[in-house]
Amino acid sequence: MERQGHVLGLLTYAVANHQLEIVTIDALRRGRGVGTALVDAAVRQARTLGCNRVRLTTTNDNLDAVRFYQRRGFKLTALRPDAVREARKLKPEIPTVGDFGIPITDELDLERWVAPRQ
Repeated sequence: MERQGHVLGLLTYAVANHQLEIVTIDALRRGRGVGTALVDAAVRQARTLGCNRVRLTTTNDNLDAVRFYQRRGFKLTALRPDAVREARKLKPEIPTVGDFGIPITDELDLERWVAPRQ
């Protein structure tokens, strides 16, 4: 996302099986609507591509992300206990403790259904 030549944020996604997966989202200025605008753009892109949902995965310590996405219509759809511990076997640089001193152990999936284009 760019405004007047300044990058304000970036969202990356992948598309498969009629769903758009948000892979990364980075709003350079928090609390200014950048993240919301990026998610809204992803939902519009999903609709354009004929996807029926937008999904993402986060970790159990990322309470800000869980709150952010739920306020934008996403619902928790899965909990994978100890999934991060398994991922650390491939990526040992994943920290063991995250936000608020919470041990990072689990993955959470969130999804938002996308209405078809009219």
